Amino acid sequence: MQIPTYTATGLRLPTNGLDYTILGIYFAVVLGIGFAARRSVRTSLDFFLSGRSLPAWITGLAFISANLAATEILGMAANSAQYGAYTVHWYWIGAIPAMVFLGLVMMPFYYGSKVRSVPEFLLLRFDRWAHLLSSVLFAFSAILIAGVNLYALAIVVQALLGWPQWVAIVVAGFFVLAYITLGGLSSAIYNEVLQFFVILAALIPLTVLALKKVGGWGKLTDTLTAQHGHDFVTAWGGTGIGSPNPLGANWLTIVLGLGFVLSFGYWTTNFAEVQRALSAKNLSAAQRTPLIAAFPKIFIVFLVMIPGLVAAALVPKIGTGGSSLQYNDAIPYLMEQLLPNGVLGIAVTGLLAAFMAGMAANVSSFNTVFTNDIWGRYVVRGREDAYYVRFGRLITALGVLASVGTAFLASSFSNIMSYLQTLFSFFNVPLFVVFIIGMFWKRASAKSGFWGLLAGTVTAMVNYFVIYKKGVIGIPTDQGANFVSAIAGFVAGGVVMVAVSLFTAPKPADELAGLVYGTTSPGMAEPPAAGDDAWYRRPALLGWSAVVLAAACYIPFSF
Repeated sequence: MQIPTYTATGLRLPTNGLDYTILGIYFAVVLGIGFAARRSVRTSLDFFLSGRSLPAWITGLAFISANLAATEILGMAANSAQYGAYTVHWYWIGAIPAMVFLGLVMMPFYYGSKVRSVPEFLLLRFDRWAHLLSSVLFAFSAILIAGVNLYALAIVVQALLGWPQWVAIVVAGFFVLAYITLGGLSSAIYNEVLQFFVILAALIPLTVLALKKVGGWGKLTDTLTAQHGHDFVTAWGGTGIGSPNPLGANWLTIVLGLGFVLSFGYWTTNFAEVQRALSAKNLSAAQRTPLIAAFPKIFIVFLVMIPGLVAAALVPKIGTGGSSLQYNDAIPYLMEQLLPNGVLGIAVTGLLAAFMAGMAANVSSFNTVFTNDIWGRYVVRGREDAYYVRFGRLITALGVLASVGTAFLASSFSNIMSYLQTLFSFFNVPLFVVFIIGMFWKRASAKSGFWGLLAGTVTAMVNYFVIYKKGVIGIPTDQGANFVSAIAGFVAGGVVMVAVSLFTAPKPADELAGLVYGTTSPGMAEPPAAGDDAWYRRPALLGWSAVVLAAACYIPFSF
């Protein structure tokens, strides 16, 4: 694995005054939204969950925008440059089914129980030890992932605009800190809606011009087939068990590792995403939030995969010792080669918007969990509401500073998607197995939550750092190792939960009302409002339509 510190030094865009003007206007609007949202912050519920008052279309766009960060823009393009068309699995297997499951199955539990965070649900379902461990693990992972976005932003801005890396980190951190501190979650969400459209305005022309550069899709696939083999441009080619392929994973590890444990672990328990749905105005809007987000998710894969494939075609040795470009350089390289001034300014703004959206999502979820689930629950309890709003603003600043420190950990990965998937296998997958067993098995005891979460996290880490890194078992790629770590963590967590539950007492039935499938509690159900029969208000129809569309999209990549 190559260990880059900077993006390729030759990447320097010819930005001019027009590009900087576009960038300046964007930052001014971002701060303006923060100041406008500040007027609506009166209570801690306003600051941390937007007063549970936002409509579904706002929370749905914010939901997908929070994910459109370094993971999507640099990470998935890097994934495509390295692994080819296998990138579609991260969307049509690794996202859509889990988003539908979150909306249809899990949101009634989250929203109906009136919890303010994902860890708080574990406090109600299990005990304070499961709650404290999950809170600490989430807070730690949120800072690490926020650091990924800062690092990605810094290396891109340094290469494209010529700013020193530390300046890029400080400037981006300041703006994220400013608008979250001012307006809380509402400011973050409204900015994420704006950022969604800015990101699309950056990626669509880049994708179109990239395809034109290589002579269209047919010419692109012919070139890549000649360079990397036929499997590079198919979704399932070479994924038979025992068969080699660019991804280093077979169909079983793709389906179980990515499609089930990693995907469901991320989309259903990652509070940076779930927080957007919890801010919705009612249960129906909360359920529709991930379902609305599923539709653009189906098609965004083309806007990040195609540039990565084009970069691989134009620079055949990208990411290897034969080229100065890393896989992470795919998008910056095409921006340098293809975009004129003006469009270039929009593209740079789109990149900055993506990184800021991802960082803001993690910082806003971090301040909620740290303030409510750690500080307010175990350190300073029972203070007036205004105190926790003030503390939330303080911990936001500390979270941004900590993100600056963790930003450079991402530099050890030439493909930041590999780094992110590693973090998800450590922190999200074990949390998912605890949730899924706790929600569907009444016998799961209070103590099983803590031990299952601990066992799953430790097992995933041991598999990655010892079994994979020390070469105990040969796994071809980092991504393949992540899939195996996710499966190992899920199985270990589940086995330990079942074993502990069999030897410890279950929680009383009256304490499980509304927390386990098949039980109900006041507030879990809401009568349909007048006119609620419109097609776009039906969660099941909306969700399964997304699944059908995703399945249809696989047809061109199946052979």
